Amino acid sequence: MRTLRIVLAWLAATVLAGALAALVHSQLAMSALTRLGVEVGLRERWQAGLHDLVSFAPVFALIAAVALLLGLPVSGLLARRVPSRRTALHSLAGFAALLVALGLMAVVLPVMPISAARDPGGLLALAACGAAAGALFAVLSARRLQE
Repeated sequence: MRTLRIVLAWLAATVLAGALAALVHSQLAMSALTRLGVEVGLRERWQAGLHDLVSFAPVFALIAAVALLLGLPVSGLLARRVPSRRTALHSLAGFAALLVALGLMAVVLPVMPISAARDPGGLLALAACGAAAGALFAVLSARRLQE
């Protein structure tokens, strides 16, 4: 039962990272258009967000799935030593895992395919999606009192 809970928590964290990153990605793109002088209304922002939830979120979720699969076990080991910091450790691991994954993409690929990650603010915003995913994982994977 514990393994199933951990796997489901990882899946939920992956979905959350993908969804949040899609929204961050679309809104940063809309902000860039606004800085160029393009009128972007609330309707266009909603449409861009929904479009990225359908098209970008699954791709980013795959990146997050691998990154979290590597990062969360490390924070899990650390959390055994410092259980009072479990959520903070998993959040930090999620942040670091996505930051490293995006950094590796920037180094390995000729062009960063995720436009939001091309500047430091966007990179940190996408990594923050990993922190939220790590926090969700911490909550969902926690041992219940009845166990």
